[in-house]
Amino acid sequence: MLQTFLHLILHILLPAAAARLFWPERWTSAWLVMVLAMVIDADHLLADPVYDAGRCSLGFHPLHSWPAAAGYGLLLLVPVARIAATGLLIHLGVDGIDCLRIEAQAAP
Repeated sequence: MLQTFLHLILHILLPAAAARLFWPERWTSAWLVMVLAMVIDADHLLADPVYDAGRCSLGFHPLHSWPAAAGYGLLLLVPVARIAATGLLIHLGVDGIDCLRIEAQAAP
């Protein structure tokens, strides 16, 4: 339960930190765009079950795939998409932390 709460908080706080660091003059709108990047979690609706605490979403869900991550990385090169791309990559990074936790729990 605490891990889920921390996961959700990181999805809010890390974009806020990035917004303050990279776009200080418009950090609130940058933060909002990055938080809205959580819409990529809609691909969880394609899974059965929709949520599984023991499943690493990276590489499992289509919008959490490695090709999608590469596409988000390329979007960093497009000025108008840079904030959204940053939010998407932060999202994948936070989800990656869960994958490390899942691996550590599975290790003997």
